[in-house]
Amino acid sequence: MSEDPLPKLRALCTALPETSERLSHGEPTWFVRGRKTFVTYSDHHHDDRVGFWCAAPPGTQETLVAAEPDRFFRPPYVGHRGWLGVYLDVPVDWLEVGEIVTEAYRVVAPARLVAALDEA
Repeated sequence: MSEDPLPKLRALCTALPETSERLSHGEPTWFVRGRKTFVTYSDHHHDDRVGFWCAAPPGTQETLVAAEPDRFFRPPYVGHRGWLGVYLDVPVDWLEVGEIVTEAYRVVAPARLVAALDEA
């Protein structure tokens, strides 16, 4: 990993409507309207890897982890709820990460914010 992925992840998360960032369990975490978490950064917090955890549509976690376990994982604590883990210490396709972050937002955001996102 040649550069810190946090600034790029932060930019993707904060570009979405009514998002905010604050530390949660010692890691940068992004919320919709200050309440609902949709992405949590993971910098060696639970293992020796850098990545993030995010909300995901049903079935996404299983599909991506099975297809590419070197890039995706089932995160602790929230994996049983279908959340997806994405490694950032491997070559990263930032367009794909942007899509994953946007889908995480869609999973937790209120319908009005999702509609506003679709109109943009």
